Amino acid sequence: MEIAALVSGGVDSSVVVYRLKEMGYDPTLFYIKIGMEDKNGYIDCPAEEDIEIVSYIAKKYGCRFEIVSLQDEYWNSVVRYTIESVKRGLTPNPDMMCNKLIKFGCFDEKWGHHFDKIATGHYATTTEIDGLTWLSTAKDRVKDQTYFLGQINYLQVSRLMFPIGNLLKSEVRAIAAQEKLPSAQRKDSQGICFLGKINYNEFIERYLGKKEGLIVELETGNILGKHQGYWFHTIGQRKGLGLSGGPWFVIKKDTNRNIIYVSKGYNTQYQYGDVIDLQGFSFITKDIWGDSEDEKEIMFKIRHTPEFTPGKISKIGDIYHIQSEKPVQGIAAGQFGVVYDKECRLCLGSGMII
Repeated sequence: MEIAALVSGGVDSSVVVYRLKEMGYDPTLFYIKIGMEDKNGYIDCPAEEDIEIVSYIAKKYGCRFEIVSLQDEYWNSVVRYTIESVKRGLTPNPDMMCNKLIKFGCFDEKWGHHFDKIATGHYATTTEIDGLTWLSTAKDRVKDQTYFLGQINYLQVSRLMFPIGNLLKSEVRAIAAQEKLPSAQRKDSQGICFLGKINYNEFIERYLGKKEGLIVELETGNILGKHQGYWFHTIGQRKGLGLSGGPWFVIKKDTNRNIIYVSKGYNTQYQYGDVIDLQGFSFITKDIWGDSEDEKEIMFKIRHTPEFTPGKISKIGDIYHIQSEKPVQGIAAGQFGVVYDKECRLCLGSGMII
């Protein structure tokens, strides 16, 4: 079997190469350049250290290694989507779009289609049921990354391998140390995939600038301070507001008047909600409900967290309606709601919150 392994230089994808070799495969390693360091004014995202690590791993395990560039494609799809979403007052998820459009989209169209499988360092697994491939959760529920894979389609998931999905993060670190991999003690990446070391607000300011507006207390209408543009703030945010006497949470944004509404939580219905509507819902493997209008018990996430929330889902026209069993904080338009079966084993699909 011919396998393309997407390796970033981090500990997870580095251990993927070791695991593949242990399974008897001879993968071709690919490092995808998506940063904009080659263009004036674009994002500074140097890749030299990453490439050096991947080169070392390729030599250590005797693998072919290619550096490929998808910088223009990344700008035209993921970065543009992020900027446009923020400009509209939505909460985007660029990492989700990177998986769907770049790693398992453009890469597959240009290079991946020559291979039988594409292997990555995501904490996820696949499960075969009645001849169909399902995206399923990882052994390490804290590190589980199926949320970020919730927008992929069946063709994509059927060709994916997740060699570390049945390992705990601690086990991955132990293997990296045992193999003396240069990434063994490397910290996990915390930022949006295309930003590198660039501050998120600096990135947004570069493309949307600043525009002073008011910060208003939702319940009283009192003006508490000023901000530099609603696009710097997300629903549920509690840091970076510069307000005393908190904690204050961003509850609502008026994009037309450039006003941020905040609350301390006098009325928690503004911070928490138990109803989530999803549009454009797409199933990864197959529609398990069809024309049924019955409620189904599910687990779901509206952001990447270790916790899965129980609820029920129903379909009303083209909208999927989630009734959560408990209040969820920071429900924001533009986020994705990712739905799982009630056993929290299979990732079924996702839609955008409206």
